[in-house]
Amino acid sequence: MDPKHAYQELVRRGQEIAYLHALGALAGWDQRTYIPRRGHPHRAKALAALTGVLHRKVTDPEFGRLLAAVEDSGLVEDPDVRANVTRWRRDYDRATRVPERLAVELAEAASAGESAWAEKRDRNDWEGFLPFLKRVIELRRAYAEAVGYEEEPYDALLEDYEPGLTAREVERLFAELKPQALDLLARIQASPERPPVEILHRTYPRAAQEAFVLEVLPELGYDLTAGRLDPTLHPFAIRIHPGDVRITTRYFEDFFNPAFFGSVHEAGHAMYEQGLPEEHWGTPLGESVSLGIHESQSRMWENLVGRSRGFWRRFFPRAQARFEALRDVGLEDFVFAVNEVRPSPIRIEADEVTYNLHVLLRFELELALFRGELAPEDLPQAWNERMRAYLGLEPKDPAEGVMQDVHWSGGSFGYFPTYTLGNVYAAQLFAAAERELGPLEERFAEGAFAPLLDWLRAHVHRHGRRYLPAELIERATGEPPTARYLGEYLEAKFGALYRL
Repeated sequence: MDPKHAYQELVRRGQEIAYLHALGALAGWDQRTYIPRRGHPHRAKALAALTGVLHRKVTDPEFGRLLAAVEDSGLVEDPDVRANVTRWRRDYDRATRVPERLAVELAEAASAGESAWAEKRDRNDWEGFLPFLKRVIELRRAYAEAVGYEEEPYDALLEDYEPGLTAREVERLFAELKPQALDLLARIQASPERPPVEILHRTYPRAAQEAFVLEVLPELGYDLTAGRLDPTLHPFAIRIHPGDVRITTRYFEDFFNPAFFGSVHEAGHAMYEQGLPEEHWGTPLGESVSLGIHESQSRMWENLVGRSRGFWRRFFPRAQARFEALRDVGLEDFVFAVNEVRPSPIRIEADEVTYNLHVLLRFELELALFRGELAPEDLPQAWNERMRAYLGLEPKDPAEGVMQDVHWSGGSFGYFPTYTLGNVYAAQLFAAAERELGPLEERFAEGAFAPLLDWLRAHVHRHGRRYLPAELIERATGEPPTARYLGEYLEAKFGALYRL
């Protein structure tokens, strides 16, 4: 087989698969936004059918033969070819270990689980949701056994979201972060300083919130000609194509934070997807490398940028023009309020200091489930015990506790640790950007967000999956991933706010 033609055929097949994934993404976006209630059962079967088609395509023996023809040729001396073939080989080998029946069952169970979660969570019905969750867990265990692992089943799940990461490495990371977070939280709670958070709970009309968000996001770099903003129960970003990357948010007219900061967070995800090289669409070089890197982009824009004083020097006058509720509020009070540190039972509303404790709780429960140390039936009790231990809180019901996130309903076990990795990566990348560009807050105050976005485009986005996540961070920052920069950032920021 001619290697050049073999590679061209791999690219063609990759693009065909990418277009089918795009249709699946569009169907998934609709399922989580505007689908009629009675449309869910049919959509679950439609997505399962598409999964079957995709699984047959990605496990086609001919794909393996094409890969072998290129791997055994001089074409791999080209770095682009070598990177694509290396990632394709990894994906192909994992996919071919999963029987088509299992892949289809997982897709159908995930779709049914997400639909059940949306319904049962609204009714606070844990017992009604439990059978769907147990089915998903059963299938994810089977998946882990099928793809294989070196140490434990959870490693196989992590590999889908953060290639190269193991459970033991995540445990070591949390062993470093947990005492720091608990110590900083205790000192903040002992401080007499308290932000005037009541200003965030005045009346913020939904239409004004949406208009303000749509005014701010393009200035940050989110291209609305290649995206859109819609309401949903659980915010998300989804790429259909680099020219169609959609985000969602949820509005509360008595609370400013969720819609605004949730939108900036999702726009961070979307700007990463919009920044991937479109000329590599359909190949690994046109795809995001991991969820940890993805989360670094969203958390950076939400927190290191969006909650900074420089950012609000730029946008607070406009917020005052939009919202009557802010017209008697000073800039410093507002900045302190949006950076309040206060334990909350809800992860997506958690502050920067307590956020990683929310992730730790979920990681420990997932690990216990897949190590056989915890039964699904016992999740609510285990959840509440850790919530009391880490945050001093007791969820009032399952909807506020164990059922608050959509992830488990769709089988996304191994996903949660990437949120904390995102925080770690974000602080390290931001520090590296400032070493090269100089202090960024003054630029934010002037409305100059492009220097940071351009730096991220050059050091993160344009590489696609060329490097593993840890390799990408080391190339971008000059050192392997480390939690040091996150600790320094949190200590400096909240030490100043709370006068520690």
